[in-house]
Amino acid sequence: MLEIRPICENCGKKLPNESIEAMVCSYECTFCAACVSTLLHNVCPNCGGGFEKRPNRPKEKLQKDPAKTEQYLHPVDLAKFEPLLIRYRNLKPNER
Repeated sequence: MLEIRPICENCGKKLPNESIEAMVCSYECTFCAACVSTLLHNVCPNCGGGFEKRPNRPKEKLQKDPAKTEQYLHPVDLAKFEPLLIRYRNLKPNER
């Protein structure tokens, strides 16, 4: 089950369950759409995978399975990320 993490790991932008800007990789690393497109270029800095729009959990299900409240803020270290970005930036996620 998706954790529905509450903020962008890089910039800290709030990404509540109903956000249409939340993007996740296959490991549920969570970033806002702006960071994914302008900084990360659709390359997850943690695993090298691509991103997809995070689905929203139906409101009636949030009581049983609430979104996470723990805020994981881990701004991208661009120097460490650069080799991964160079390696994967021009490859489609399914080709990595």
